[in-house]
Amino acid sequence: MSTIAELTVPARELALRETLEATDDLDVEIERVVAYDPDHVMPYVWFADDEAAFDGLDDALADDPTVEAAERLTDLDDERLYRMHWVDDVTVILHLLTEERATVMDASVEGRQWRFRVLVPERESLSRTYDFATEQGLTIEVRKIHRLEDDRRGRYGLTDAQYETLVAALERGYYEIPRAVDMDALSDELDISHQALSERLRRAHLTLVEEAIEVGSGDE
Repeated sequence: MSTIAELTVPARELALRETLEATDDLDVEIERVVAYDPDHVMPYVWFADDEAAFDGLDDALADDPTVEAAERLTDLDDERLYRMHWVDDVTVILHLLTEERATVMDASVEGRQWRFRVLVPERESLSRTYDFATEQGLTIEVRKIHRLEDDRRGRYGLTDAQYETLVAALERGYYEIPRAVDMDALSDELDISHQALSERLRRAHLTLVEEAIEVGSGDE
């Protein structure tokens, strides 16, 4: 069964370590592409912040030992897009993460860590990727894992019952203001108790919040 995993790797071991130190709290995120030269991973990177924060970014990228070249493609008030040419060491590490036919769905920097969301064809592929990467000296942490079920609901880590309950609640107007249906009516329609419905919704909401927000990473 295909698996989605969220992994973190320290920036000091991967890419942009000196750029991140030289600039102040820039948001960094890759531009997702459908297809690209397999020899080039993460070719496009967005940097975002207020315009003043970009002072020195070009110089920092030019001096960064993990960057062979960086070409600015787009310059907006609070965002810049660069085409990145990474040094060989970075490319090798990125290939470690994708060796087992893994697809990088998205990647961003949080604090001083790269965070990847990758899709692997099976759970064993993730285990082999982790073992191989750590054997090569890479500090990799697996933050979250869940299976991608036969449909898209598995992307969010919901059980079938949680997914179906959320859909019913949404369709019946439970989340409208004011609510078009209350908990009692919704539990009757789903043929479960009020308590079971409450617990199921709470667990589903917790799963969705944890999927969207990283809590407890130690960063303010």
